[in-house]
Amino acid sequence: MSFQQGLSGLNATSKNLEVIGNNVANASTYGAKSSRAEFADLYATAMNGSGSTGAGIGVSVAAIAQQFTQGNITSTGNPLDMAIKGAGFFQVRDTNNQVLYTRNGQFKLDKDGFIVNNQLQKLMGYPADMQGVIQPGQAGPLQLPTAGINPNPTSRIAVEMNLDARAAVTLPPSGPRIDFSDATTYNNATSMTIYDAKGQDVALTYYFQKTGTDTWNVYLAANGTSIVDDGGTPPVPQPVTTIQFPADGGRPTAPSGPIAIDIPATTNSVGAETVPISGIAFNLGGATQYGSQFGVTRLNQDGFAAGKLTGVTVESNGVLLARYSNDQSRPAGQLELADFRNPQALQPLGGNAWARTYASGTPVLGVPTEGNLGVLKAGSLEESNVDLTGELVSMITAQRLYQANAQTIKTQDQVLQTLVNLR
Repeated sequence: MSFQQGLSGLNATSKNLEVIGNNVANASTYGAKSSRAEFADLYATAMNGSGSTGAGIGVSVAAIAQQFTQGNITSTGNPLDMAIKGAGFFQVRDTNNQVLYTRNGQFKLDKDGFIVNNQLQKLMGYPADMQGVIQPGQAGPLQLPTAGINPNPTSRIAVEMNLDARAAVTLPPSGPRIDFSDATTYNNATSMTIYDAKGQDVALTYYFQKTGTDTWNVYLAANGTSIVDDGGTPPVPQPVTTIQFPADGGRPTAPSGPIAIDIPATTNSVGAETVPISGIAFNLGGATQYGSQFGVTRLNQDGFAAGKLTGVTVESNGVLLARYSNDQSRPAGQLELADFRNPQALQPLGGNAWARTYASGTPVLGVPTEGNLGVLKAGSLEESNVDLTGELVSMITAQRLYQANAQTIKTQDQVLQTLVNLR
């Protein structure tokens, strides 16, 4: 017996206590991964090779292995907080242009619109063009747009409704065919808002007038002015189309498809002159005529006004969805995740980041949910995977081992003292 065994035991146990202490210190660090000290015994092999019966000379720390198990995911409500449920790492680029990897999803915006963490490292992913189309390829720092969204004039209108087959004919027997201010000259009306090239709203009102069995006239008024008239003085509104239903009241037999309508320049509710809108595809193919009350189930148009950026949300596949004040949204980019065949070989750099090494292998890149990569949870963070109860128990065990190794040194000292005192 020598001091070597006890000394190596003290060193190894001290290192184990350091690892346990680091785990405990990071029990509340988002994205942190626990580590464990792994030990190996030591033997001195005799020069003649006959060392099979020799006593060991102690212990060494073989490795400090990181444990990349899943941590609990907690909701935060912050839209730029992100957690990965499953495999993968966020990729961030530091100020030295080095790519690092992290599981900590505490991100925010900097003054230039880049998504950064507390170390000012920029989150990486694929950008999107002005139309919101993701541009996959080489990942780079993600930057949210600062400009608003341009207006889009209405080009398509679709109406889905039921006209009551039991309704009476309202076409006047003489005089003007319809009077928008006289509800007895039509059966039903509904309205919607469409937009011109400047994004100005145009109030479009639909009037439905039964003219006979299974036959209905449709009139359209933009900001109170009929879009089709007879050209007289005063002008008399004219129908833009006539709907002809089959005997069973199903989908119309006429018009057979969308018709083109033109919206003239008008004055809207705030007194502004709107821009004419030409060639709108007006689709009434979703209309029916059954013996039930009039009801509109869908009014759809593809135009919108100009809008300003109001916020951003993150989808489970990593798409950053920019939201605008005009109720529109479009992708502003997509996160790219990285995974490794041997994540335990990643080099910890502090600040919740790791760097790749030769032993970790080349990163496998992709978007969330792709391949073996995990799902992204927006508005959430991944807690540390440290089991605090287990660490405290391990600390007690390590303390006892430290005391036991110190006792072997004390015993060796007493044995040597006995030998010195021999006469």
